[in-house]
Amino acid sequence: MLAYIVRRLLYAIPILIGVNLLTFTLFFVVNSPDDMARMHLGVKRVTPEAIEKWKAERGYDKPLLYNAGAQGLQRFTDTIFFTKSVSLFAFRFGRADDGRDIAWDIRQRMWPSLAIAVPVFLAGILVNISFAMLLAFFRATYIDVWGVVLCVVLMSISTLFYIIGGQYLVGKLLHLVPISGYDGGTNAFKFLILPIVIGVVSGIGSGTRWYRTIFLEEINKDYVRTARAKGLSEPRVLFRHVLKNAMIPILTGAVVIIPLLFMGSLLLESFFGIPGLGSYTIDAIQAQDFAIVRAMVFLGSVLYIAGLVLTDISYTLVDPRVRLE
Repeated sequence: MLAYIVRRLLYAIPILIGVNLLTFTLFFVVNSPDDMARMHLGVKRVTPEAIEKWKAERGYDKPLLYNAGAQGLQRFTDTIFFTKSVSLFAFRFGRADDGRDIAWDIRQRMWPSLAIAVPVFLAGILVNISFAMLLAFFRATYIDVWGVVLCVVLMSISTLFYIIGGQYLVGKLLHLVPISGYDGGTNAFKFLILPIVIGVVSGIGSGTRWYRTIFLEEINKDYVRTARAKGLSEPRVLFRHVLKNAMIPILTGAVVIIPLLFMGSLLLESFFGIPGLGSYTIDAIQAQDFAIVRAMVFLGSVLYIAGLVLTDISYTLVDPRVRLE
């Protein structure tokens, strides 16, 4: 297994290089360093001297990918791509275009993101699996039919409707929780409870249908009929056999999401004014801050690859027949 993990990690290196290069290319196709300077200086008619000074202070006065005026390896190292992107592999994120320390920002903002994402993730899995097991238990009955109809209705409603409706009903009319904002410590609960509930509710439709499909596929297999023939009750068959054998597809969807929890929820954080990594990324895109964008894209890629490796490892824990050779 160790050799497999090392091999997968080595495979990640060219992937991360490609992601870095693609992010760099897409960003600078849209925005040149001169455009970035004009936007951050905040003046429509800025002098060329001010633009050059801004670029020199932030390292954007070099060629993008290839420095024809340099000698030897410096043709590739004395470029914006090398100085801004290669350091990410050592997790040195540098500073944002406005001077802030990106690593410090990430350490501060990761906790509000995790405070929302982890409860949404755990509660969502519990609610979705429980509801799906209920529909599978009453399959081909009115409970199953209307449960599926409810799931389709929930899937058809935009997340924005849940957010705006929840803010209006719970925050403005009932005054149970603040509409937006955030506070640290124990006071954070009143700011987080509504986003967490909305995050769970908005995912019930798709999550329940996904798990229900998995359970129904397992129910029709031979080992389930054998278990029933031995006299096992239906709840025992579902929880002792069906759920256990459905863990691999469940883990496929669940474990891969775990690293993405670190990145936060873009919509929830933006609409509820929570200073997490999701809103941090949105603000950086709007401000055309390439330093933050490249750092967040790289971090998201690393976490996603780590999630894929964790998924493969988790297979061996739930199914001894799976071996990583």
